[in-house]
Amino acid sequence: DAGKRPLMGEVATRLADRVYVTDDNPRTEPPAEIRRAILEAAPNAIEIGDRREAIATAIAELEPGGLLVIAGKGHETGQIIGTETYPFNDAAIARELAAESRPSSDRRAG
Repeated sequence: DAGKRPLMGEVATRLADRVYVTDDNPRTEPPAEIRRAILEAAPNAIEIGDRREAIATAIAELEPGGLLVIAGKGHETGQIIGTETYPFNDAAIARELAAESRPSSDRRAG
């Protein structure tokens, strides 16, 4: 719902220490316009269009004891761009990137 985009930006910046605005399922809408609508009410948010890059950046910048909430896709395992659906699973990607970001001595065999 395009009308809710500024509200999402406002709520996110009010409740979070740091907000990253990225692409979800832009379908046939210009992704930059969707992000701009959210950013209107979230002036301190960080804009990163590429969703994987946004997740990687958020993980890299997460402080010890911090909590990262990746919102938008939920259980979905694809990202719709134009009329195509591309494989994309937030949870799997976050796990992969988090494992890569830990020093090798912190990783558990398994």
